[in-house]
Amino acid sequence: MSYRMYNILNYPIIVKMLIDLTLYKRIKEKKERLDNLRPLPQTALSKLKEQFAIEMTYHSNAIEGNTLTLRETQLVIQEGLTIAGKSLKEHLEAVNHKEAIDFLEDLVKKKGPTTEALIRQIHFLILTKINNRESGKYRAVQVRITGADYLPPQAFEVPSLMEVFMEWLKRNWQKMNPIELASLSHFKLVHIHPFIDGNGRTARLLMNLILMKKGYPPAIILKTDRKKYYQVLDQAHRGNFAPFVNFIARNVERSLNLYLDAFEIRKTRKEAEKKKYISLTEAGRGTPYSQEYLSLLARQGKIDAFKLKRNWLTTKEAIERYIKSRKRKR
Repeated sequence: MSYRMYNILNYPIIVKMLIDLTLYKRIKEKKERLDNLRPLPQTALSKLKEQFAIEMTYHSNAIEGNTLTLRETQLVIQEGLTIAGKSLKEHLEAVNHKEAIDFLEDLVKKKGPTTEALIRQIHFLILTKINNRESGKYRAVQVRITGADYLPPQAFEVPSLMEVFMEWLKRNWQKMNPIELASLSHFKLVHIHPFIDGNGRTARLLMNLILMKKGYPPAIILKTDRKKYYQVLDQAHRGNFAPFVNFIARNVERSLNLYLDAFEIRKTRKEAEKKKYISLTEAGRGTPYSQEYLSLLARQGKIDAFKLKRNWLTTKEAIERYIKSRKRKR
């Protein structure tokens, strides 16, 4: 095991905040608001979780090249339909991923530890019936990551590297804030690349298991953000972790926004208007900011905004908050 690899898997030894403090403050405030709404209405919660499971399955598989659309993914999972022109592998990827999400839900309820065997079980569910020979097993050959300069470690190093990673996870479970813990766990598993296939999907599911155990909704990395996702992963492979952590944090905030939008009750019309999610063009009216500038702020996480399909949404309240913060700094 190289000295650099050991350092990356043990980073940070001294807890150091990587997440943007303004973004983290917003996430904590939204998490508190969501916690104050608990217990959430069970029927509405089940419906939202099912929607998240389908979207998570679609986007996670699409990032890896699966060509099923969101609607087709829903039909395969909920109706058991076969989509003409799509391969058996693509159908199995959708079914397997949804079963893996159900497995995570059970794990969260049981409150068991996050172990190395559990990670291998998640991978087994991802690849079962697709590649039974490799499902749940560490790779025995060298692999390369398509489109990346980073070369994963040799196969014989994987077991010892996984031990180092699991020790790091155990050591930092209570020390580190949940967003950094989940995102760095995702990165470290991809950095080791322990499996011959399915590493990305397994890492994203591990990340969401940690978030769910910490009381957060799962984060969905959108297919439209695939290029950005790989860019920040490449930066992390080179030792610059903050861009990746903040990218994941913005996706966590997006999920919190969707949960709050579903469960928060607006007491007055004025409050509802201020908290309603609108396009950046509409949000910019009556302000000194253009849609392009607000889009830049949204991508940087400087305003409270999230992506729905390809469009950024924000609220009038978020823009007012940003304007006030600018005035205070001046």
